[in-house]
Amino acid sequence: MQAQQRSDGDVAVIIPAKDEGERITATVKAAWELPGVDLVVVVDDGSADDTGRLAAEAGARVVRHSRNRGKGAAMETGAEAVRLLDEGRETPRHLLFLDADLGDTASAAAPLIEPVRRGEADMTIATFTTTVKLGGHGFVVRLSRDGIRRATGWEATQPLNGQRCLTRAAFEAGLPLAAGFGVETGLTIDLIRGGFRVEEVEVPLAHRATGTDWRAQLHRARQFRDVARALAVREPAIATRLPRTRR
Repeated sequence: MQAQQRSDGDVAVIIPAKDEGERITATVKAAWELPGVDLVVVVDDGSADDTGRLAAEAGARVVRHSRNRGKGAAMETGAEAVRLLDEGRETPRHLLFLDADLGDTASAAAPLIEPVRRGEADMTIATFTTTVKLGGHGFVVRLSRDGIRRATGWEATQPLNGQRCLTRAAFEAGLPLAAGFGVETGLTIDLIRGGFRVEEVEVPLAHRATGTDWRAQLHRARQFRDVARALAVREPAIATRLPRTRR
């Protein structure tokens, strides 16, 4: 299947993906079912598997990084691809970011889109109603939630959730995005401080649970590092309260 593009919508789905060959086909196909979606862009962030090929066969436009550059960079690349495709349009598309491992559940992301399309919110953030226990993940969530609260006064339910819909103006206001896994934390702080309307929306989405082996622990350590860096840049006073890493 060649890349699809409808002419009657106003939402572009952007899916950062690395080595998601097992789920990317289902995720892309489900994204096409969402109301208002007329474009799906997958950013293959240096995958070693066939993620990019499978995404293209499922109908996505695929942009590839030759090496892994991290989630924040993949989101910026995807948004830039949409901007280029939006040239000549009277109104730029809204941007819906989805994780590559959502699979079939991505079709349930519609509640994230509607407040933005109606002009009621500048950015929506998903809170999953189908909760999967993520072993050992809570300390990173607490770091992000506490940092967002200290920086803005707003209490986030699932601050690291990557399922978000934004207006183009809101996304541009958040640039440059924080690196790596700090992107969600940094984006939330920047938009709230900028006066944009941020709303959490319950959605029945679910992605792959994080395990407890050494790879999962390394993943969490990277998350912690990136979130801490995003917070330190945006609120230097927070850096003095962050746990110190032993040398």
